[in-house]
Amino acid sequence: MLSIRSTILISILFATSLGGPALASPAEEAELDQLNKIEQELELQRDWAKYRWGKASSECYQNYWVNSCLRSARADYRKEIDPIREQEVALHEVQRKLRESLKTQEDAKRAAERASPEKAAERAANQGEFDQKQKDAAARAADLEQRRKDAPKRAKENKAGTQLD
Repeated sequence: MLSIRSTILISILFATSLGGPALASPAEEAELDQLNKIEQELELQRDWAKYRWGKASSECYQNYWVNSCLRSARADYRKEIDPIREQEVALHEVQRKLRESLKTQEDAKRAAERASPEKAAERAANQGEFDQKQKDAAARAADLEQRRKDAPKRAKENKAGTQLD
């Protein structure tokens, strides 16, 4: 079972994450790390519960009343796993809200960076360079096409100039 300390911590974190600050803070990231540690602890508890259930159900096959024993083992497993599941649901809700908050803050930060005059000037310079490269490539392609068209004429001139009379 999850300790009372962890349950209280989840409740406190849930309450504080609903009205968090507008900017991403190291405290929010630390809070998310703490929640991830709690999640790992819950997963470990779930794994142990599954282990105990598997062991109890395999021992049931050595008894005469197998179905009754299996029902009892399954009921014990459910008693153990249901509180863990409830805590996981609450924990995942808090984690989802924190991640959403952090993502929103990161998106706002990126939008602010994109709106900055330096980035706008950089984008304009990049667009100018791109346009110039496109013009240069078009000019090279036109020149190449013109050379291909003139190739038979040049070949004829070269042939006429190289003949010895």
